[in-house]
Amino acid sequence: MYKTTMKIDGMMCGMCEAHINDAIRKVVPNAQKLKSSHSKGESSFVSETKPDEDMLRKEIEKTGYSVLSVHSETEDKNSGNGQRIKPDYKNWMPKGMVLGMACGAAVFLLLSIVTLLTPISEPVKKIMIPILFVITVIFIFVTIWMFLMYRAFSYDGNRKMSKQIIEGVASCINIPDGGRGLDVGCGSGALTIACAKKNPNSSWTGIDRWGKEYASFNKKLCESNAKAEGVSSVSFMQGNALKLPFENETFDAVTSNYVYHNIPSNNRQAILLETLRTLKKGGTFAIHDIMSKAKYGEMQSFVEKLKSMGYSEVKLVDTTNGMFMSKWESAWMGLSGSAILMGRK
Repeated sequence: MYKTTMKIDGMMCGMCEAHINDAIRKVVPNAQKLKSSHSKGESSFVSETKPDEDMLRKEIEKTGYSVLSVHSETEDKNSGNGQRIKPDYKNWMPKGMVLGMACGAAVFLLLSIVTLLTPISEPVKKIMIPILFVITVIFIFVTIWMFLMYRAFSYDGNRKMSKQIIEGVASCINIPDGGRGLDVGCGSGALTIACAKKNPNSSWTGIDRWGKEYASFNKKLCESNAKAEGVSSVSFMQGNALKLPFENETFDAVTSNYVYHNIPSNNRQAILLETLRTLKKGGTFAIHDIMSKAKYGEMQSFVEKLKSMGYSEVKLVDTTNGMFMSKWESAWMGLSGSAILMGRK
């Protein structure tokens, strides 16, 4: 089921509401829970399939009213009360890793206590207790750090850093109507879906190897999130960023977010070139990652290399100066050097 909400300008009374409802029924005969409110300037209804937004606009505007916006989202058929299916983009710091580290801290703390209370020789205690204490402190420190990371990244928290970054990267992508886009390392599908929502007349492909270290991320999750967001112009597939299964100049836009630094490589600039290989001439790119010298080498030299290859508008934009995060956040979270490589082929 889909719930569609429209903001409409020009409704002044109950008669206007009836006109709007009649226009909606012409386009969506099976519309349920149809209601319009002139005081809110809003109409909403539920339908089995996603309605044609262009047809809705045209039919309503024939009556002299202006459609300001149309938004359709899926609803849970089994909820009984029209509850929206919520997308699950997971957390970049998996909860299982946080809990695993916390369990480790608890185990070593318990071992420290047991060793302290067990009647064993003093020389052994003098060796064992400091070692166990240091290990316990390390586990506790890392657990706290991971928990703070989890809280900052969470889509349900106050900071919502993941959401801010995803939407920020997507805002850098412009793609022509009918164009195709590629998201390398799509994970849970968040960036693929965000790009498709920003460019509604384009189609997007998300590709990922979905390794076992991030077992909760998979193709099924991506497809479920796309459905929850009411986005149908996306597809997902398994593949390798080191050798993408696409011909040269296939896509009108390519993007990626925090992927390549996770790939073991002594030449990540080559991974960037592999992604750009699939980009059409005139296409745009926006690739966000930890592009520090240690991970990528001299990136300013790479920017100049791209320009010499014919790329234009190429720039490396620091995202730790308040764009996505503060310098302090990037430091304690281990994200120093984060930047977007963007431009046009």
